[in-house]
Amino acid sequence: MKEALYGELSVIGMRGCEEFANQVDYYLKEWRRHDNDGTFLVNSSCPRFGSGEAKGTIHQSLRGNDVYIICDVFNHGVTYEMYGKTVPMSPDDHFQDLKRIIGAIGGKARRISVIMPMLYEGRQHKRSGRESLDCALALQELVNMGVTNLITFDAHDPRVQNSIPLSGFEDVRSTYQMIKAMLRTYPDIEIDPENTMIISPDEGGMGKCMYYSSVMGIDLGMFYKRRDYSKIVNGKNPIVAHEYLGRDVSGKDVIIVDDMISSGESVIDVARQLKDKGAKRIFVFATFGLFCNGFENLDAAYDDGVINKIFTTNLVYRTPELLAREWYAEVNMCKYVAYIVDTLNHDRTISHLLDQSKKIHNILEKHKAKK
Repeated sequence: MKEALYGELSVIGMRGCEEFANQVDYYLKEWRRHDNDGTFLVNSSCPRFGSGEAKGTIHQSLRGNDVYIICDVFNHGVTYEMYGKTVPMSPDDHFQDLKRIIGAIGGKARRISVIMPMLYEGRQHKRSGRESLDCALALQELVNMGVTNLITFDAHDPRVQNSIPLSGFEDVRSTYQMIKAMLRTYPDIEIDPENTMIISPDEGGMGKCMYYSSVMGIDLGMFYKRRDYSKIVNGKNPIVAHEYLGRDVSGKDVIIVDDMISSGESVIDVARQLKDKGAKRIFVFATFGLFCNGFENLDAAYDDGVINKIFTTNLVYRTPELLAREWYAEVNMCKYVAYIVDTLNHDRTISHLLDQSKKIHNILEKHKAKK
């Protein structure tokens, strides 16, 4: 008996997400060969006027459909023309285009889910003094426009979902895919307490690192950031020093785990300290690699033997220059996202997809068996 769908499946890839959406569509078509002869992708666009204003357009009917919109608000590789000048799209521009597409659907879809891998304004999740709560406002705005579910990855602080308590908010981990990519790249690595350690670069990432430590069965260490709270540089208090807390790392392979790399300065400082303490090889797991200040500092760290490899996902835009770096390895998340879309479209629970412990244990057992 054929299982019923919640509604006819439609996938929209916002500007800059075309390649990612195409891969998701490929897997969905492979799994549903008899359900769709063409594509699950929706023909949509956000054309702009010379002033920089825009409108969202849907080129087919979505009445009664189960719609999934993939949006990378941090893709600065797409541009538009404004007053004769070429302007890169900012997170604000992407978020506005997302709302335009939702507005173009006009409430006709049966359900709208937004897949936003890195949460818009996710780092502005709490108030310090007289500040705006941008992430909470954005989530409420999407829900008020008719979005039922929001799916994000490794949220900077998942407690921001408290701003939309009656709506779906899924914070998905990339743990399994990261470990799998590392084992494929370095088949000689030994995952045990004597040879490997997990390191958190700050206290905020301890929860994520505790999960890695538990499922991999290895020790955990951390750094805490001493900041100068009398100054504000680039919108934040500058870091004075990173202080290490944990067991000896001498002779061990070390995995630094963080949710994102912005400038790369913090992770390089942490890596250098670990090298000074005798660490063997240093790998970095970061779900999102933004590399806002370019690659010179990371190139130098790699040339100095401080960092061996940085693993980031393809959930956000990666420049051609980044993809060409020897120290960089991409972790493809398209199939995982396709699994989530396929499962939700059948209106089934995704708990088994969110809990990756069993899959991690299986891949680690296979890795040890090859030794």
